[in-house]
Parts: sequence; C-alpha cells; structure tokens
Amino acid sequence: MFLLCASGECVKVFSTSTEECIHDLQGHTDLVTGVLLRPSNHLQVYSCSIDGTVRLWDFTDGILIKVRVDSGCLSSVFAVTVDHPTSSFHTLALSTSSQFVCATEKLFQLVAVHLPQSGDQLVESRELSAVLSNVSSNPADIAFGRGGEYIASAKGLQLKVFFFKKQKSYEFSLKEDNKKGGLNTFTCVACHPKDDCIATGHGDGKIRLWRNFNHKKEYTYSTLHWHHNAVSSLCFTPEGTNLLSGGVESVLVQWRYNQESQRDFLPRLGAAITHIAVSPDGALFCTSHSDNKITIIQSCVKVSAVIQGLVKGDVQTDLIVDPRSKALVLNGKPGHLQFYSLQRDKLLYNLDIVQQEYIHELGLEQFEVVKAAFDASGTWLATVEERKQKSAELEVNLKLWAFDEQTQSFVLNTTISAPHEARITAMCFRQATDSQTTMLVSTSKDGHFKAWQLATPAHTEDEGPSWSCDFVGTYHGLVPECCCFSADSSLLAVSFQEVVTVWSPTSWELLTTLSQPPGAIRDLCFGRLSCSKYLLGTTAKNLLCCWNLLTCSLEWSTSMDISLLLADPLSENMAAFCCQAGCTDLFVFKPSEPRPLFSHKAVCSGTVTRAVFAPREKMLDSCEENSQWLNRSQLHFLTQYMDLMTFTTKAEDDRLMASSKQLVIDDSVAMTPFYLLLGKHRHQQQENQDPMSSLSAERTPLPQSSVAIKEVGSSSCMDRFYLYISIGIRIFQLKDISSL
Repeated sequence: MFLLCASGECVKVFSTSTEECIHDLQGHTDLVTGVLLRPSNHLQVYSCSIDGTVRLWDFTDGILIKVRVDSGCLSSVFAVTVDHPTSSFHTLALSTSSQFVCATEKLFQLVAVHLPQSGDQLVESRELSAVLSNVSSNPADIAFGRGGEYIASAKGLQLKVFFFKKQKSYEFSLKEDNKKGGLNTFTCVACHPKDDCIATGHGDGKIRLWRNFNHKKEYTYSTLHWHHNAVSSLCFTPEGTNLLSGGVESVLVQWRYNQESQRDFLPRLGAAITHIAVSPDGALFCTSHSDNKITIIQSCVKVSAVIQGLVKGDVQTDLIVDPRSKALVLNGKPGHLQFYSLQRDKLLYNLDIVQQEYIHELGLEQFEVVKAAFDASGTWLATVEERKQKSAELEVNLKLWAFDEQTQSFVLNTTISAPHEARITAMCFRQATDSQTTMLVSTSKDGHFKAWQLATPAHTEDEGPSWSCDFVGTYHGLVPECCCFSADSSLLAVSFQEVVTVWSPTSWELLTTLSQPPGAIRDLCFGRLSCSKYLLGTTAKNLLCCWNLLTCSLEWSTSMDISLLLADPLSENMAAFCCQAGCTDLFVFKPSEPRPLFSHKAVCSGTVTRAVFAPREKMLDSCEENSQWLNRSQLHFLTQYMDLMTFTTKAEDDRLMASSKQLVIDDSVAMTPFYLLLGKHRHQQQENQDPMSSLSAERTPLPQSSVAIKEVGSSSCMDRFYLYISIGIRIFQLKDISSL
C-alpha cells in the first residue's frame, strides 16, 4: 500500500510497509497544494499546484499521464478537495485592487473546473463556475458528503452547505462564545460517507454532529467533547462506522458513530496531530504531526510505520555536522537534538538532551537546548540547556556526551550545573593531538571564559574520566561574546566586546590583542590551510576585518552588514552572508585573494543566521571557477522563515533529479566597499542580448557546472500543515501536505 503527500513542487509516494520513498512525481513548477485519488482508477492520482495546472499521474510507475492547464485566473489555486467525474474543485483567491494584501486578508471562493476528455497529454481547460463564495483557504474547512451530493464549508463562526442537484445553499451560524466562555470558531469539517451528517471541530475542543441541515429551521446538532484545545482534523472511516479526531494532545481519538460514548484512544504519538487520513479499505489510518512526522496506524490499534522528516521547530543551536555520521545536527523535538542524514534524506535519530518529559502547556517554562558543539573526531558532544522561571534566576546546564561504539549514539558523561553565573554566549572544542587532551572553551555574559578539561579519575574505583574546569580567563571586566581555535589548536581567540584577544591554550598566556575600528565583535573565524595566518571577524558597526597573525596588524577591512561569517573546514574558503534591502547576499572568498570566488545577490529574503559547510562523501571535479568552492563541501543555510537551502552545481542538479525552480547566478555585485576591495567582477557582453530576456532569468537554463540555489517557497501564515521533506537534492523545506 502507498501513501501520497504533497511536498513542495512534487508529490512523494511512500511505501507504508518500508517507509521508503518510492517515487517523486515531478513536473509542477510551483507549490503543490492538493493530491486526490482518481475515483474511476485508484492507481492514478490528481495533483494541483499554484502553477495553475492539474496533473494526472500513474503513481505506481511514477509516470505523468496528462496535464490540464487551467485558465489564467487559476494561477493562485490553493487546493483540490474532491472531484466529480468531469470536474475538480479548487479554492481560488479573488483578485483585489491592492497587490499588497496578505493571504489571511484575501477572499476565497470555491470554483469547479471542467476537466475536458481528450487523448492529448496537454489539455487546456477554460470552463470554470463558482460554487461558494467567501470560503476558507484551509482545505480542512471544506468537505464533500454522500459522494459529492453536497459540500460543507466552514469559516469563522459560519457553516455553509451547498446541494448540487437543487443548486441551493443553507447557512448556519454560531455565537462567538458560549456560556462557559469556550471558542465556537470552526477549525475543521468532515462529512459522513453515507448518512447526512456533518462533523465540525471547534476552537474549544468540541465536536458538533450536524443533522437535518437541508432544512434551515429544523437542523440539529449534538456535541462531543474530549479535546482540551482546538480540534485540528476530523475524518470518517470509509464505511462511516467511526469518526477520527486529533489535536494538540498527540492523541488519536476514535468515536463510534451513533455510539459516541464509546471511544478508543491511541496516545503518545509524539507531537500535535495536524491532519488525519484513512486508506480506502479502512485498514490503515495516517496522521501527520507538527514535528514533521507521518504516523501510519493499523486501525487505531498500534503504530505500524513512521515517516519522519526534518523536525520543524525553533532552531537555537547553530547548524553543525556530526564528524562521524556526517549528519546535520540541530534542534529537533523539544529538549532533543536531531541527527539528519543529508545524503540519505532521512532522520537517523533524536538525542534526548534535557531528559525530562516535555509538557504541552502554554506559558510553562521548560529546559531548552540552546547550544551544541562537536570535537573534531566526533568523540565528544557538548550541549547547553537553559530554563528561565518566572521571578527566578536563569538555570543553565553544560553537558558533555561521549560517543558509545556499542550503541552508536552519545551517552551522557558529565553534567555541570551552573557552569557560569550568566548565559553562555559561545563554546568550541580544541582538537586533541598526541601531546594534548581534548578541551572545551565556553564564554559567558558573566565576563569569564572557562576551559574545561577531560581528567582521569583520581581513584581507580571511580567510574571513568569526567570533565572539570581547568582555567578561568577575563579581560579588564569586559564581556566575551565569541571564541574559536586555530586549525592546529595552537591559538585561542576570544573577543571581549570591541577587543580581540589571542591566548596560548597550553600556558594560558595572553599573547596579543588585536586592534580594529570600533564596534563589538560578533563573529570570529580563523583561516584554514594556506590562509591559517589570518583571523577574520565581523563587528556591530558593519565591518568585516581581517588580521594578519604574523604581523598582529589589520590586513584589510571593509564595510558590510554581515549577519553570519563561517569558514569551510576543508578549504581556504569563507562564506559571508550580507544583509541588504531586506534580502541576504552571499559572498564566498579566500582571506588572501583580492576578489570573491563566488557571489549571489538575494539568495533569500530576510536574514541568514544559521549555516554550515557539510563535507561531501565524494569530491566533485568541477572545473568552472565559480563552482570550485563546492568541490569539497556543500553550503547549507537556514533562513529566518525556516527554509533550509543549499547550493548545487548544474551537473549535480541533473544527476539528482532536482526541482525545476532555479535561480541563475547574478555575476554582478553592487558597487560596495567589499566590491572595490575584492576586485571587479567579470561582466558578460550583452550587446546582442534581447532586452526582455532579463525578465525571465528565473527560468533561464544554467550552463554546465554553473551553480544554482534550490528554493521552494517559505512557510505560510495559512492554517495548514507544513512538512519538511527533501525535494530530491538534499534540500529541506517547509512543505504543505494539507491533502493526503
């Protein structure tokens, strides 16, 4: 049996038994908003997209059968709900006089689009008719009853029911609050497959079962109540014998139809339920969750499979790479770190850092993982967790984890409560050598940096080596903000507000201080390989500074509003993300070179504050100058809208069957001091170029071995379920699987 879900610009087909992705149905050029089995052939599936097309697929073989191009006004189609034999139904955003209206303020109508029967693969459909006006754009708020005899639509406090044969609609309204102060707002709708019964979920956790709704004055409803918060999804089983409901409680509730006092529960599903689907034979249930997970359940009895994507959440740690597994590591479930394989596009495991049960309760302060770092070999992992209670001091724990060969995971070795008297601002490991042991350095708002050393136990009866403080450093009462070790671990750089200090980690002698124009230091990076004599830093005064450690002087500086600076551990390359006009530009350069190796304007909107160079399993052999920086490592970065993005070459793009949305490199850079410092960029001759060609740069094919950034939209404020799933090239995005 297969599970289908919309994922960015494609539809993914999963095996419910092996949890593996069998096919990527690729062809849409914009976000896929709906997936629906064809009623006359359950081996075929319809998909619709914001690109204005409806596509018919043979999903078992991954073959595109037909493309129906709708009229231009359907370019903003949001979801397929169900289809009659010759029509599909879509929610459509009505055009407005202002182009600056956000999605939540737009008006939507439900329209029927005729699907013409034709032997051609590409068919244009122009017949469109309105069904209901002022509907919700959330697919969970629209449902069809009795095989399409009527449609129910809920929005706010109003329920609309439209009967197709009679071409008549009825409207039912609820008061804003009931006597007990509950929220009556509609949150989801489901229709019984055989009886005239509509189930609606509400913001106060209640479920209403509506009957006699074909008579305006004789309608009735009964109320079910178990959920303590809003009901996010409702679904009847194919025979109508049971009603399934889910919400923030992470519990799937099964109500017996007409015997609602009898309920079955499947608890502890791990995260809030956002959507429920049932297989056509009723043997399997499927729930999607807020942590980007799909759970496959055998008739509400037991979990049979779990498809876990990159966990969506508040990322407070940096993006880091596990040296052993090469997995991307960042915040996952509350109190956990997730280890996600970029190569296999699969979650390897979650590591419980806090080791306390997470309680889903608003306003309750709980421990959060805020920092994490690996040593060079992946033998040790350091984590920092914080909790701020009301009218109480900040609680901080520093934990050191050792890799266990037997379990192939990390085991807690040492817990240090209150390692500093204030919040920890940064930490880094020193690479162990034959003559030196592993060391961890942490900096804090309390004005100190501390060196933590792995020590052998004094007594043989002790369990084993543990970590303890070896040195405490300060500098004139200033607050340290960041720290880093040189590539050979012979130097430690610690920034104290506007001063950069360089220390010897063997003797703890202050070797020198480095001067620079005013401004607190925000990032520090040592050069690598042939550029190891350089130390680079960014300041709050929008400066990028490069010091020569041999002369202890400022080599060069330039004015840039850099949000993030990081070094590639396998090359001399450095990446600088620069904020400009609400967007982020990327520059890749060597500290010793007079010009950037690569630049890309407006890689994303907003600010980039998390990025990492991930080592490749196999080195590329790209010969193009502007893509050689990708040969050893691949740059991944996280936008402020929670989109994880990466760069890839055209050759990789073809091999890995990447998405079709590509942004061509803009080889021109604004005339900035950074441009003047690092040299002029080569400009292509455009004397014979069509003046209109620049308008279609987003669809221009990339030359062989050129570099593209992969991006598929950002998260929306719509009330939909968003899922992180790869689009086939190791890029992870917030995806919409509102229809399964």
